[in-house]
Amino acid sequence: MMTGDGRPTREYGLAAAAVALATLLGFAMSPYLALTNLVMVYLLAALLVAARGRRGPALFASALGVLCFDFFFVPPRYSFAVSDTRYVLTFLVMFIVAVIISQLTTRLRTQAEAARLGEMRTAAMHALSRELATARGQDAVLQATVRHLAQVFGGDILALVPSPEGGLRSGASSAGLRELCEKERSVAQWVFATGRPAGLGTQALPMSEALFAPLIAAQGPVGVLRLQPRLKPGPLDPEQALLLDAFAHQIGLALEADRQAERAKAAFLDAEKERLRSSLLSSVSHDLRTPLAAIIGSASSLLQGGGAPVGGKARELLENIQQEAERLARLVHNLIQATRLESGAVQLRKEPCSLEELVGSALERTEKLLAGRSIATRLPEDLPLVPLDGILVEQVFVNLLENAARHTPAGAGVEVSARAEEKRVLVEVADHGPGLPLDALERVFEKFYHARSAAAGAGLGLAICRAVVEAHGGRIWAENRPGGGAIFRLALPLGEADVRG
Repeated sequence: MMTGDGRPTREYGLAAAAVALATLLGFAMSPYLALTNLVMVYLLAALLVAARGRRGPALFASALGVLCFDFFFVPPRYSFAVSDTRYVLTFLVMFIVAVIISQLTTRLRTQAEAARLGEMRTAAMHALSRELATARGQDAVLQATVRHLAQVFGGDILALVPSPEGGLRSGASSAGLRELCEKERSVAQWVFATGRPAGLGTQALPMSEALFAPLIAAQGPVGVLRLQPRLKPGPLDPEQALLLDAFAHQIGLALEADRQAERAKAAFLDAEKERLRSSLLSSVSHDLRTPLAAIIGSASSLLQGGGAPVGGKARELLENIQQEAERLARLVHNLIQATRLESGAVQLRKEPCSLEELVGSALERTEKLLAGRSIATRLPEDLPLVPLDGILVEQVFVNLLENAARHTPAGAGVEVSARAEEKRVLVEVADHGPGLPLDALERVFEKFYHARSAAAGAGLGLAICRAVVEAHGGRIWAENRPGGGAIFRLALPLGEADVRG
């Protein structure tokens, strides 16, 4: 019954003192009052003890009051013997009334204490909510957290959050503690991984001097709180434990909301940057088309003898001007096409098309680029017509052939093949170049991504290929060939053609 602070012993001592005081009052009042009236003095003592809210001391005061009344005032006095049996009923009633009064008073005190604690918990939650509502950013949320919890619990608070390296790092502290020992760091990591408290007053490592509580959000733990009591060393009482649990959930939700806001802000900024970049590229691309057409036309006229005969070094320079202008024109075309595909401005005009004709047209357009390379095509005669936008899909083949030309040495082979499968046609464009790094097999279809050198191209051709193929409901992917080189496969679905005028 004895605890570290001796409080139960003190309560029973006060109960005995109250009964002793009632006895002294009884001696002082006995010459003037009837014996049965002294019962009220002992009932008053039991009431005063019960008002402190302890059921055990109240019952002790009730029983001790009956015994003292019998011993000091009921004849024969100073003896527990009773000469008149009618006093037995008086003792019984006196004890029952004292017990009832004690029980009612204790219950009222308990309810009042529960109401007070509930009000305190609500006020504390409201105060923390008010602080968290004005905090912006994870650091501000954590600073408000440790400051408020240090005031409520009278202890040292340390907030731990996930680090980019995968462990936990110190986010904010109320007492300047920024680093944990290896043992406590392991405890904190276990709490974060399991979402269960550990340390002081728990079943996990109860001998620890600090309590570790997880910060729980909707998606799971987002951090850990370390609480080391100072004003009242030892485990938290049940009310404090409930309050800390409520705080932990509230703080966890605040941290998750802050992270969601940061992600939304980052996504908005990325979208804005992409929109501005697309707008700039579109504007610049359209402005470049006219002068590029003039440069290509002028160079072509001079090379074809539209003026004085050109030869030697001058002809070589003109050919270089024409080639580079044509390359820049293709880049501008790809920029415009990529912008249109992303904005949704391109409307597919599907009709049954022959893949053999589209591949042949693409090979004709890339004849100069593929010069010096052997081209092999394997397109079965019974290949079915495919419902697609011929202009866009032809551009896909052109981009894939240009990509093969850039990444294969002179004399290497490029192969184009197709075959019909169930509900789709599979087309393959393979080369005998160096192949692709494993981490680039998917990223190679991203805009402005270069698997090798920046000089290899603008990084738009394959991005356009994926956009066009996916717009047709198909799929495109890249693989490395076992014998060396890369192979690009695109699957186009078969179905009823959507013919539009």
